[in-house]
Amino acid sequence: MEWLTAPFEVAFVQRALWAGILVSAICALAGTWVVLRGMAFLGDAMSHGLLPGVAVASLLGGNLLVGAVVSAAVMAAGVTALGRTPRLSQDTGIGLLFVGMLSLGVIIVSRSQSFAVDLTGFLFGDVLAVRESDLFLLGVALLLALAVSVLGHRAFLALAFDDRKARTLGLRPRLAHAVLLGLLALAIVASFHIVGTLLVLGLLIAPPAAALPWARSVHAVMVLAALLGAAATFGGLLLSWHLRTAAGATVSALAVALFFLSHLASGLRRRRPARRPGPAGPAVAPAATSPTS
Repeated sequence: MEWLTAPFEVAFVQRALWAGILVSAICALAGTWVVLRGMAFLGDAMSHGLLPGVAVASLLGGNLLVGAVVSAAVMAAGVTALGRTPRLSQDTGIGLLFVGMLSLGVIIVSRSQSFAVDLTGFLFGDVLAVRESDLFLLGVALLLALAVSVLGHRAFLALAFDDRKARTLGLRPRLAHAVLLGLLALAIVASFHIVGTLLVLGLLIAPPAAALPWARSVHAVMVLAALLGAAATFGGLLLSWHLRTAAGATVSALAVALFFLSHLASGLRRRRPARRPGPAGPAVAPAATSPTS
C-alpha cells in the first residue's frame, strides 16, 4: 500500500495529480468531439501552432499563457477562413497553417542568441512544476469548457453526425464549427504547459477513443473519458515516480495504452458467440458501440 501512496504524500505530486485530473476533464469535453468528427490532425496542428505566440511571449518576458492564447486564436481563425475556400480541402489548409506557424516559431526562437524559449518544456511540458495558480486557471478553464459544451451540445451533435441536418434545424453549422474550434483551442492552451504540445493529444484523443466502444451516448463518452484520463494521470505519476521516467510522457503513454486495452477488450467481447434464444424470447441485442445522443 505504501508503494501506491508514497508519491502522493509529496506536495508537488499532489498538485500534479489535481492538474492532470482537471486537464483530463477539459480534454474529455473537447476530445470527444475531436474523435467523433475525425479532427485529430487539426488538434495536432493547433497544438504545434502555439509555438510562435509562446516564443514571442518568452522573448518579451511576458506571460506564456497569453502568447499561447493569441496563437490559438490565429490558428482557429485561419482554419475557419481556409475552410471556406471552395477549391482548397480542409486538410490542405490545416497542413499549411501547421507548417507555417511551426516554422515561424522556430525562426523566432533561432533569432534569439540566448534561446530564451525552453523548447523541451514547450514540447513535453512539466506536470511536476504545477503551481497553485495553475490549478486555479485550470479550474476556470474547466468551467468555461463545461459551459460551452452544455450550450453548444445540440449544435455540436448535429454537426458531428449530419451537417445537412444542422442547416435544416437552423443551428448555423459554420458558427458551431468555429465555437468547437474555440473549445479545442481552450483544451490545448490549458494543457500544453502541463503535458506539452507533443503529448497533449494523448489526453485529448486517447481517453475519448477508449471510451467510445463502451458508451451509449456522447455524455457517457465524456464522463468515461474523464475517468480514464484521471486514471492515466494517477497511474502515470505513480509509474514515473518509481521508474524515474518523465511524468508527462508516462501519463500520455498510459492513456494510449488504455486505448489499446479498451479496443482489445471490445474486440474480444464482439467475438463471443451470441446467446441462443431461450423460451422467454430472443437474446438481448448487444450494446451499441457509437453514441447517438
